[in-house]
Amino acid sequence: MLTSAMTPCCASSSFSWPSSSAASSSTRRRPLILLHLPPPSVAAVPIPSSITPSASRLRLRDSTMVKAKAIRVHELGGPEVMRWEEVEVGAPKDGEIRIRTTAIGVNFIDVYFRKGVYAAPAMPFTPGMEAVGVVTAVGPGLTGRKVGDVVAYAGNPMGSYAQEQILPASVAVPVPPSVDHKQAASVMLKGMTAHVLLRRVFKVQSGHTVLVHAAAGGVGSLLCQWANALGATVIGTVSNEEKAAQATQDGCHHVIIYTREDVATRVKEITSGKGVNVVYDSVGKDTYKASVECLASRGFLVSFGQSSGKPDPIPMSDLASKSLFLTRPSLMHYTSTRDELLESAGEVFANVANGVLRVRVNHTYPLSEAARAHADLEGRKTLGSIVLIPGTDS
Repeated sequence: MLTSAMTPCCASSSFSWPSSSAASSSTRRRPLILLHLPPPSVAAVPIPSSITPSASRLRLRDSTMVKAKAIRVHELGGPEVMRWEEVEVGAPKDGEIRIRTTAIGVNFIDVYFRKGVYAAPAMPFTPGMEAVGVVTAVGPGLTGRKVGDVVAYAGNPMGSYAQEQILPASVAVPVPPSVDHKQAASVMLKGMTAHVLLRRVFKVQSGHTVLVHAAAGGVGSLLCQWANALGATVIGTVSNEEKAAQATQDGCHHVIIYTREDVATRVKEITSGKGVNVVYDSVGKDTYKASVECLASRGFLVSFGQSSGKPDPIPMSDLASKSLFLTRPSLMHYTSTRDELLESAGEVFANVANGVLRVRVNHTYPLSEAARAHADLEGRKTLGSIVLIPGTDS
């Protein structure tokens, strides 16, 4: 897999808690608005008193076991295997914080774990890889974090489908005041995925042509917007007219409705037979062959999902015909250090705040109805992001 050095493209950012290095910033050839996020001392968003426990209650909870509710999966299967159960959440240990979640992002990777496409670390488990919350307790000796901070995280540890959870402090990043909780919860994982795909895995630049499958999906929407802002020509594939209209709004110069048109044929027409520099493919089995056919010589096929199932084994000869590159990146490998995490999250939040990335939280569900959210996601009944709200549950 080839990678290139990360150069922030649309905005620069600098934020961290005192114990962490600030992310570096730079500008690109076609600069958009530069945004400098607030310093650590003002990074936390004030929480209305109506949803914030009193200071005395927070202090009491620091050392006590908390009972909360969470979605639990005891067996692999369809959405119906997710149960709404009471769990106990202990006090944070060294290097940990406890958060009360306020908004939870839903992603297709949650479906993969529920169905067993990816193996969960243990059974039963609580799904979820993305959340925003308020810090309610801080582990002993931990500095730079405090009760009341508003933080977000994406990736490991799994378990965000819960009213409260314990997190390593190192994975949580401060949420700037310019980004509300639902936005942050819906964009953290998807946005950092888009950042890694566009700026690290294949560095999209002005003049490139990119193809985005599932262009109206959560990650697809962000990829189209960001690639357009970078000066690329963006081609998106969608299943119907409604999604085509959204993809156009999100910066697609050309939209292909794959249920009516042959994708590879249309791409050749659009590019005058040259093909595209990179294909971002989250679909997998149903799109692999078309993706390869759409690529230009020395093009990149970036496979980052498999919503239609695992692709068939790929013969090396499929790549040799045009000296193609194939990569299957994981976000966690590109945000494994604290500096990389802050860099990626900072770019995402900055571009949300300055309008480069428009986040559509089109669907919200009570956390207790996560099964319905999964069913709608798998049934392709959703557009944009899905967020679970714990505060609406009892």
